[in-house]
Amino acid sequence: MSIPDGLPVLRTLGELAKLVQGSPDLYVRWSRGPEADRALNESRDALTGVRMSGLSANPLAIEPWWEARPAELWVARRLYDYSHLPREKGEGVRPWVLRGREEGRGPDNEPLVRDVEPVGWIDEQVIEEAEAAVAGQDGRWGPMRRDGG
Repeated sequence: MSIPDGLPVLRTLGELAKLVQGSPDLYVRWSRGPEADRALNESRDALTGVRMSGLSANPLAIEPWWEARPAELWVARRLYDYSHLPREKGEGVRPWVLRGREEGRGPDNEPLVRDVEPVGWIDEQVIEEAEAAVAGQDGRWGPMRRDGG
């Protein structure tokens, strides 16, 4: 994985959605960033500690069943699902976008990605926009509880 100097920062949900619409091979990863991950080049299963065949990431590609719904809502939904990770994984964990090749699947059926090319950081403001966009679907979408209840 080569890490470009001055990795850009995606500052709005619209900017991220536009990027995703033009490139179906993008993933979001929640970690301490490309530099820290370059040394690892693989993830570990949190439960067993087993090394996996790539970096755990989540696809950003818009699925055909999403049809003509707004790309911003798709991206908001994808970010919302894992926005708890910085609280669980600790200081310095934040989302970033990467391009890569899917090598396999992890224990939660998440893609394991190799040949990673960092694309950009996702600003905290984008996460706040995503949370607001999902909250704005109240009454139209089902419950979005992530507390195991």
